[in-house]
Amino acid sequence: MDVILREVCKSFGARRVLDRLSWSFPGGQISCVQGPSGCGKTTLLRLIAGLESLDSGEILGSRDKKISAVFQENRLLENLTVEKNLLLTARPSFTRTDARALLDGLGLSDTAQRRVHELSGGMRRRVAVARALAADYELLLLDEPLTGLDGELRLRVLRRIQADLNGRTAIWITHDADTTNLLGTPVLRIDLLRG
Repeated sequence: MDVILREVCKSFGARRVLDRLSWSFPGGQISCVQGPSGCGKTTLLRLIAGLESLDSGEILGSRDKKISAVFQENRLLENLTVEKNLLLTARPSFTRTDARALLDGLGLSDTAQRRVHELSGGMRRRVAVARALAADYELLLLDEPLTGLDGELRLRVLRRIQADLNGRTAIWITHDADTTNLLGTPVLRIDLLRG
């Protein structure tokens, strides 16, 4: 099912962040939201997730969906192992073997028993991605999931996310045109559509 925005408006105090934004994110594939910092991309993602309330307008197709997300902040439990971070929020059928295979696919094969606070920033980012992919979800929300990654590692993580979707819907927030080009999916450019 598509995720549909109809005349979505959101302000913080006197500052209008989203102004009558309408768009449709096709179900079963990745769509991108692109724009410069401060244009409302993260706010839009939070609205879709139900973490913020609309001032006016409506969002259809996300309510009652199982949602998993990678936020701008990794939001990991720093004193737990990587494996425990994954297993805490994973779908019921997800096993330790699944965790190790997922970590291996993200270039983190030797990290399962390491505590998160021992990892580099790029490694933590990949753990946040792994945790989101391990969850039981129908809609995946990704806020700059490749932050802190470069070169082949960016491409490896991007391809792993694509492979995991398997017909599910994802909305990918980015300011980076190279990422949208690699994904080759529909792009909502907020900076062009704001009132």
